[in-house]
Amino acid sequence: MKILVVGSGGVGSSFAAIASRRKYFEKLILSDINEARAKTIADKVGDPRISAARIDASDRKAVTDLIEATGADWVLNAADPRFVQPIFYGAFDAGVQYMDMAMTLSKPHPTDPFSKCGVKLGDEQFEHAKNWEDRGMLAVVGCGVEPGLSDIFARYAQDHLFSEIDEVGVRDGANLVVEGWEFAPSFSIWTTIEECTNPPLIWEKDKGWYTTEPYSEMEVFDFPEGIGPVECVNVEHEEVILIPRWVDAKRVTFKYGLGAEFIDMLKKIQLLGMHKTDRVKVGDVEVSPRDVLAATLPDPATMGDIMSGKTCAGSWVTGKGKDGKPREVYLYHVADNRETMALDDAQVVPWQTAINPAVALELIANGVWSSAGVLGPEAFDAAPFLDMLKDDYKSPWGMEEREPK
Repeated sequence: MKILVVGSGGVGSSFAAIASRRKYFEKLILSDINEARAKTIADKVGDPRISAARIDASDRKAVTDLIEATGADWVLNAADPRFVQPIFYGAFDAGVQYMDMAMTLSKPHPTDPFSKCGVKLGDEQFEHAKNWEDRGMLAVVGCGVEPGLSDIFARYAQDHLFSEIDEVGVRDGANLVVEGWEFAPSFSIWTTIEECTNPPLIWEKDKGWYTTEPYSEMEVFDFPEGIGPVECVNVEHEEVILIPRWVDAKRVTFKYGLGAEFIDMLKKIQLLGMHKTDRVKVGDVEVSPRDVLAATLPDPATMGDIMSGKTCAGSWVTGKGKDGKPREVYLYHVADNRETMALDDAQVVPWQTAINPAVALELIANGVWSSAGVLGPEAFDAAPFLDMLKDDYKSPWGMEEREPK
């Protein structure tokens, strides 16, 4: 397997460090608009199989040209979601397999955004599923931690734990603290704003997909391993699109454990218009307010040294167990910033995202996962993934039995 990684930020660099300990790939090319950054990371990892290259991820032809020049047979998209389209299409044009961790962006309904869907996350990729299938090519979409591992948990629950599922509720929470910063998102602020200010998605079996207002249906969810209770709200996320395609559930939701203070800050950003992406003229230059905000905050990829705490991703599943009795479980994965920094000098949130495509690509390389078309990770057998994550990658997942309500 020869892998072209597009994007050498926090996720791309973490993936390179994690994958370097495995034997399933022959060559890995880290690419970035800033080739020097990619080369610095490749040199730091110190694996002779890993090299660096420059790429303009906004240019579909440039993606195809680099694939052909490097001889890559897989593209791992670790870039900002804004670049999904050219990377996805560039891989198709080159006739190679593709994987990403975030899908094409949504567009709210033009007249009724808080109850009706417009263009949903990933719609554009799924529109091309038959083209990929007809060519015998595979695109695995949404294969990070959320979406990704959370979808795999949902599939595992269906196959091994439940006879009937009422709800798959993806719940994400953390107790991360960044020293010296009152507001410092642990992931891309561009993506955080996109997810949190767009109309959140909900799926119900009798209703299909619909939207609600941002920050709706607040609940306090108790996260394991010392994280504790965190205020969670509905957020737009790919799991709500992906899970119902392969998991038979009556309802699918995604709630992000933002906490009351973080939610208040995001509301203020939106009130001031700093969430907007349209360029405005400032003096002699035109800038996007969201890009200005991002430039004033610390780079999530480089703030691991001043961060402490844990982050938890998981799926809370309710319904009837295999014995027909009410059951409620939370399947989860916790990562500790102290441990990921010691192991890979990687900030915990991008590291927890990056380990999952590493496992998925190894399963594909070994022939355990195989198919064609555009598929989410819930389309594949969950058990070998979870076994490999725990046994081979030494990153255990957990399951809490909770009292059914």
